[in-house]
Order: sequence, then structure tokens, then C-alpha cells
Amino acid sequence: MPDTNVILILAIILVMIVLFVSGRFRVDLIAIGVLVALLVLNLIDDTQALYGFANQATATIAAMFVLSAGLVRTGTIQWVTQRLEKLSDRGERWLILSMCLVVAVLSAFIVNTAIVAIFIPVAIVLANRRNVSPSRILIPISFASQFGGVCTLAGSSTNILVNAIAVEEGMTPFNFFEFTPLGIVMLIVGIVYLVVVSGWLIPKRRGEVEKVDKYRLTDYLAELLVTASSPLIGKTWEQSKMRRETKVELSNLSREGKAVSRPARTKIRPGDLLLLHGDISVLMALGPKYGLELLKDVRVSDQHLSSYDLRLNEVLIPPESKLIGHTLRTSDFLRRYRSAILGIQRRGKVIRERLSDIKLEGGDTLLVQAYKDELSRLLKSPDAIVTSELSELDFRRDKALVALCIMAAVVVLVVLNILPLMVAAIIGAVGMIVGRCLTIEEAYEAIDWKVIFLLGGIIPLGLAMEQNGVALWLTNLALEPLIRFGPLVVLAAIYLITAVMTEALSNKATAVILAPIALSVAASMGVDPRPFLVAITFAASTSFATPVGYHTNTMVYSPGGYRFSDFTKVGGPLNLVFLGLAVLLIPIIWPF
Repeated sequence: MPDTNVILILAIILVMIVLFVSGRFRVDLIAIGVLVALLVLNLIDDTQALYGFANQATATIAAMFVLSAGLVRTGTIQWVTQRLEKLSDRGERWLILSMCLVVAVLSAFIVNTAIVAIFIPVAIVLANRRNVSPSRILIPISFASQFGGVCTLAGSSTNILVNAIAVEEGMTPFNFFEFTPLGIVMLIVGIVYLVVVSGWLIPKRRGEVEKVDKYRLTDYLAELLVTASSPLIGKTWEQSKMRRETKVELSNLSREGKAVSRPARTKIRPGDLLLLHGDISVLMALGPKYGLELLKDVRVSDQHLSSYDLRLNEVLIPPESKLIGHTLRTSDFLRRYRSAILGIQRRGKVIRERLSDIKLEGGDTLLVQAYKDELSRLLKSPDAIVTSELSELDFRRDKALVALCIMAAVVVLVVLNILPLMVAAIIGAVGMIVGRCLTIEEAYEAIDWKVIFLLGGIIPLGLAMEQNGVALWLTNLALEPLIRFGPLVVLAAIYLITAVMTEALSNKATAVILAPIALSVAASMGVDPRPFLVAITFAASTSFATPVGYHTNTMVYSPGGYRFSDFTKVGGPLNLVFLGLAVLLIPIIWPF
């Protein structure tokens, strides 16, 4: 029977898992809640409260965010994307292959969410130009970013975290390219798998090309004819009483078969067609009062919502966006970007009502209607990604060589064992600022503070598990029956448990919970814990079976028009393939 402290820590872990799975609270808030619970219940000392924030993994990950931002802001990554136009001109499979290779190589050195954020619009633009469904490309680039992330020590925050745990246990640190042999095998197998199976398992979402259909706007859009008796005649929509008295919005205005420029500022005439956005029952009731005739059996399409200077675009909220946690109202989105929001899609679910009061989450896509000359506000924003247009950020191209040299210097210093990764990364981050690749404000903005606070709250949980004997208790409960079958069976079990937990939990939380257990079982068996830690690192860094198991999967979910099951069909078998490769190769590269 476990003692009281073990029961309390297990209860905290259980509550944390339930909250993570529910998705009702931000992961960083849950992590800080875990830290508070550990302190209140006296499961860690007060002196250990800031252990997670002072951990070398946290400092290293923060520095890597700044290094990645330096390469992005100097246009280095965008220069590579421009070359893809020529590399991917030989058909769908070649496009998938070239995109995956480039994304994987870049993700080995740069934060993979930043890479995927850049490549989503690139993939959609290139796919549309070649008459290929973007859904065929987006899952592959998400998965490829994870393939690349396990090729180097700096490729994934999970790699850095597990390395820090190993160092604290007195183990030899992982060197920069120690994961590379296994990572490259998985990369090659993964890309071959994606290129081969793309024709069978990855869906074509051609039926959802129309954004009106994708966001299910049919019941929220109606075309009404302005009759000769309408009180709207002679006024603009902005001046009209109807706009002030109702919650209906004008989406477009057509005159003599053509959409007008600046519909909200155009004086309304008899015979004009108004495309209005609102509840259909409300729209029908307003017709008689305002002299409008509802046109029935009209099939509203994207074209109705667009004109020469009016664009309809999907906008993705990336994981590091400052808009997360804010509503459209509190973030002042409409005024800042001068755009109308027609719908929100979140993990396949469409939201159309009370849009101004919905708190935005990472991975949300917004259906935005904006004028062409004002779209640049969105294109230049680091807080939103226009998925159908290429970014217009002002790059410091004259500093591109400086940024590349700084990144190369960091890698060389670590590879030659001149400096630990943490020290080299911090020096590199400072170098990006001193070298004017980034301003100090941009460096602060580049750091994903949700990740930092997640680590600050979760890392002490691992410490509490170890100090209070939870890791040993769980080892005896879950893995003791497998120990007699040998370390290979235990390795397979640890990899499988990590992979399953990562699909529901944060990969970093999974690593923190399972690393102490891996160390405990290795001590019980009298074997080197390194193979077990490698298994946790790879399993937690490659999550394919659900759209919520990894940030990059969530990012491509809505832009690709995917369903939850699409990830399971494509990613489930790939997880099993990687499990087999890990069990086969880890003991060879890292003997027990």
C-alpha cells in the first residue's frame, strides 16, 4: 500500500491528465496549478519551488526560441522556401518529397512550430498552383517536422528536457548529434512511408474547397434585393438604421451583376443585391421592414463574398500568438486588422455564433473577409498566419549571413564539446540581438512563454515523484511483471506507454512523468538507463495518431480540412513502425 505522499502525487498526476485531456484550461495554467498543489501539500520544499524555472532545460529552450527567431527574421528560412518552387515541379509525390525533406532538415536545428508556421501557406500556395489538394501536403509537413526534430539534441524541446534530466542524475550528457543515427533512419522510413501511402491514406478534401461550405455558412448568409420602397436607398450601409438596430453584417454588395468596391461605403440603390451575414430567421424577418426581398434558391459561394478588392481568407492562430486566450473583442482584432470574421473552426468544429466572445486557442482558423490593400496588416502580423498568402514580414536580409554564422557557431561549440548546449545557446541568443538580427523586444516576443511556464510547473513534479518514491512505486506496479522478460521488452513497453500518453498529454509533461520511472526500472534491472531515456525522447517527440498530440498536428488540422480520424489512419501505423524501429535499433546504438 503506497504512503500518503505517493497517493497525493498520484492524485495530482491524475487530475493533471484529466485537465490536459479536457482542453478546458491552458497547459501552462495547469502546470502552475500542479506546482501550487505540490507546495501547498508540502510535497516539495519551498526552496525547490523555482526548480523548474532555474532548470538548464528551461533556459536552453528559451534561448533556442530566440535563435530560431533570428533565422526567421533575417529571411533565411524564407529564402529556402522560395527555392521549393523549382524543386517541386514534378507532380504531387515529388512535391510531398521535397517539402518533407526541407522541413525535416530545418526542424533539426530550428523550433519546429516556427518551421510549420512558415510552410503552411507555402504548401497551400504550391499545392493550389499545381491543382493538388492542400490536405495531401499538410499532414506530411507536420510529420516531417517531427522526423527532423529527433535528429539532433536541439531539434525538440523534449530532447533538451530529457538531456537535462540525465545530467541531473549524474549521467553523461547526450552530444549534439547522438540522436542522429536513429533519427535519420526514422526520417528516411517516415518520408518513404508518407510518399508511398499518400495516394491511399491521406485524404483529398476537394469537396471543402469552398470556404462557405467548409465553415457551413449557408444558414448565416442570404442575398436580398433592394426594392424601390426600401428606406436604405441613398444611404451607405455604415449610415443605415438597419446596421445600428440589428446584429446583421453586410458581407458584399452587387450592382448589375458585379461586386462593388467598398460595399459598406457605397450608397445603396434600387436593384442592388445585399449579401448579409446573420441568423437566417432574423434575415427573413427584416426583409419587409427594410424593403428587402429575400432571393430564394440562391447558392451562395465564395465568389459572393469576394470582389476585386475584397478577399476571403483563412487565418491560422499559431501556438505562440498573443491572441490566444483573448476574444476578438478584447484583442481589438477587428479594429487592428480592419477585417470581418465570418466563422471560426476549432479542431474540425465550426463556431459561427457569438464570435466576438469566443476565446481564441492555438490552432484555430478564422474565416476573414478583408480588403486587399488592408490584408497586409494580417500578412505582417506574427500573431496570425494567412494560409493562402505568403508572408510580407520585413526581413533583415543583410543580417542573414550573421544569423547563419551564429547558429553554425552554436552547433560547432556543442559538437566539439567546447561548451554545453545551454551555454552555447544563450551566447547565440545574445549574439542574435547584438548582431542586430533581432531587437530585444522581438527576442522577448519569440519566446513561447507558455512552454516556459509549463516547464516551470511540470519539472518540480518529476522531482517530487523521485523524492517521494512515486517512480519506484509505479515501476513496481506497472513494469515489475515485465522485468523478468529482459530489458528489450521493458524498452518496448516504455516506448509504447510514452507514445500513448503523448497523444493526450503535453509531450514535455509525459517525459517528466516517465523519465524518473525509466531511471528507477533501469536501477532495478542493473542496466544502463540511457536506452530507456532515448525511447522516451523519441516516443514523446513523434506523435502522429491524433491532431492534439503535437502542436504541429493541431496547426495543420483546420487548414487541411482534416477529420480526427485522418490522423489516426495515417499516423497510427507510422507510430507502430517507429516503435518497431526503436526496439530494433536503440539497443544496438545504446547497448544496455
